[in-house]
Amino acid sequence: MTTTTPCSATDLFTHVLRHGNRADPYPYFAQMRQQPVARMDDGTWLVSGYHEIAQLLHDPRISADRLNPQDAARPAARSLLVQDPPNHDQLRRLVTQEFIPRIMGMRDHIHAVVTQLLDAHTTPQPGQLDVVAELAYPLPVTVICELLGVPREDEPVFGSLARRLTRGLDPVDTQTDEEIHELQQARTELVQYLEVLIQQRHTAPGDDLLSGLMFSQDPSGGMGPVDLRVTLGLLLIAGHETTVNLIANGTLALLRNPEVLARLRNDPALATPLVEEVLRYDPPVQMSGRSTLADIDIAGTTIPKGARVRLVLAAGSRDAKRFPDPDRFVPDRPDNAHLGFGGGLHYCIGATLARAEAQIALTALARRLDSPRLVADPPPYRENTILRGPEHLMVSFDRLTPDVQAN
Repeated sequence: MTTTTPCSATDLFTHVLRHGNRADPYPYFAQMRQQPVARMDDGTWLVSGYHEIAQLLHDPRISADRLNPQDAARPAARSLLVQDPPNHDQLRRLVTQEFIPRIMGMRDHIHAVVTQLLDAHTTPQPGQLDVVAELAYPLPVTVICELLGVPREDEPVFGSLARRLTRGLDPVDTQTDEEIHELQQARTELVQYLEVLIQQRHTAPGDDLLSGLMFSQDPSGGMGPVDLRVTLGLLLIAGHETTVNLIANGTLALLRNPEVLARLRNDPALATPLVEEVLRYDPPVQMSGRSTLADIDIAGTTIPKGARVRLVLAAGSRDAKRFPDPDRFVPDRPDNAHLGFGGGLHYCIGATLARAEAQIALTALARRLDSPRLVADPPPYRENTILRGPEHLMVSFDRLTPDVQAN
């Protein structure tokens, strides 16, 4: 009889980082959960259990600021994603009071954008559609450009920047020297691009989100120029990158579960719980980083003060201690309090918009594609580990029908 030695936390994380495992990291996440809080060889702590992640997301002794204050490479300007109270709270309030009112009532417009994108490929003949390039990407880009007041024709500019900047979210030891150089260059280019936009609004304000942030009537006086630039960059890039993966991952789940696709085609109300299940089952953001402000006792161990912590959200959302039959896609799963949008103080500001875009896009695909099937399964995946999703998602169909029903 032979026995196998369990992989260490370091080995498991190394497997997850390998691009060859990008299509299905979940077996490694399952092994991680056998020790839901584990220390890696470099001193970073991996947290993979649902209850442990949820506890830390709401613990005031854990910080979103993952950089050492003495680090010479620490950027002077940082987004609210990596700031703690009180700075985080003030910035989040300013963004929320300008962002949320603008996205309410947008469902009809989102549906119109989805219809326009699919209409470009309407055909009574068999064909193919790259769901990423022709729907999942242009939809959120169009919407966030309109919200911010960014010229739609500038999309190729910040689209290239987004691809380089999001790669920088992954551990630095997974990046090539060329990618690190491109990241630094992209940061410089983004600053230059945003400064031009901001100057344009100083001269000619509009009713867009950028103008709202610049001329906020908040008693605090609004954002300073550095915070404004960083926040605009965050909204511009995060406002579409994660939604691309959400729509693509949702399409994959539907095509791999044809009985669910048929249910959605006949019952569009299913889209609401279905998107929540996509966020649990195959989330666009796989993990998030934190650091500890004090010793924290959790799961029978102590994470020391000053430690770096990696919260493996995708692993936690498939924890059998929280979700029955977690590796099965259940579109109307009850009590689905997933970790797809994080939690606590840093719960995703754009969650409402991302949900609406995914619900409408997936419903449209289910209704309008006759006999859709994957050209390649698994599809090719992006290099990114943290923002995980297909690079392309080619779907064959017998016919792409006109939009004859309102969403």
